[in-house]
This record gives sequence, C-alpha cells and structure tokens, in this order.
Amino acid sequence: MLREVRPAIVLVVALTIITGLVYPFVMTGIAGAIFPYQSQGSIIEQDGKVIGSALIGQEFTSDKYFHGRPSATVAPDPNDSTKTVPAPYNASNSGGSNLGPTNKALIERVQGDVDKLKQENPSADVPIDLVTTTGGGLDPHISPAAALFQVPRVAKARNMPEDRVRRLVDEHIEGRTFGLLGEPRVNVLALNLALDRAGPVR
Repeated sequence: MLREVRPAIVLVVALTIITGLVYPFVMTGIAGAIFPYQSQGSIIEQDGKVIGSALIGQEFTSDKYFHGRPSATVAPDPNDSTKTVPAPYNASNSGGSNLGPTNKALIERVQGDVDKLKQENPSADVPIDLVTTTGGGLDPHISPAAALFQVPRVAKARNMPEDRVRRLVDEHIEGRTFGLLGEPRVNVLALNLALDRAGPVR
C-alpha cells in the first residue's frame, strides 16, 4: 500500500514547493527587475518622506486641494472591537458599502453630497464620481470632469487664476491605457502635488 501512496505524497510535496515557494519567488524577482517602481507599491516620496502611493487614494478635505471619490472603507472601532468606524481609503480593508440604490442611508448621503457640491459650483452639473464610491474604496483617480468641477473652489482657496488651475488639470489627464482600455482620468495626489509646486497659497 505504501508503494501506491508514496507517489501521491511525493507529488503533493513537489507541487507545494513549486507552486507555493519557487513560483512566487521567481515571479516576485521578475516583477522587481522589470517593474521596480510598481512592484514596490508605486510609492511617491517628497523630500525623502513617503507621502502616498499612485495606486491608493487619500482623503483630502481642505478647500485648497482637489478631492477624490468618496470611500466607504472602514476600520475596527478602537472602543468596541465588534463594531467598525469609517476609515476612508483604508488599504487593509478594501471594499464598498454594499448599499443598494434604494437604501435610504445611501440616498441621503448622496443627496447631501450633491447639495454641498452644488453650493461649491452652482453653475455646473455634479459629476457622478464625486458622489459615488468605488467597489474597492481605494481609487486614486477621478474623471477629468470631476477635477474641472473643483477648479473654482481650489483657485479661490489658493488665490490663483482659474485658468492656471485648469491648465494643471489638463496637464494631469491620463489617457486610456494603450489608447483603448479604461477611461481618461486624473490622479488626485499627483495633481495636488503639482498644485503645491505651482506656488504658495497667498
């Protein structure tokens, strides 16, 4: 009987080593050699300090910065481990709110966001991605329309001409991948860093 069982045991051990150890190490090595920036998390540094990732959004609340999409990610409540609290762009807990389109809480939250944004820029339609979350809750991008919608607020907060801020947005629009995948988009962190480099808030 051992003669029949031994090949199965050897096969399981061999496949475990190959697929569980050798393959991941080889792929990690290849990724690090070919895509060193991406394989390390697309980390963005400024003055020698890590300030974020090009792949994970951040919460910007100041009027002098462009804001990203809403994020529904959560984290454990420090006062009660059985509950959670909102933690926008929590990379360790990617996920959406799972609220359906008829959910009262979702409707009220979206309506409140729309009303607030209309006060910010009453002459323009509110882009949908400024009031809706993504499935993962970590999206670092917004649509060009969402960025342009925020230009008057940002320009006013920074005492900058709107045309100058609008040019910065235009310069940071990323096209479709390979010219056909996805949609044109703007990386919020990259745009905000460009804003800071453009000049101090007066």
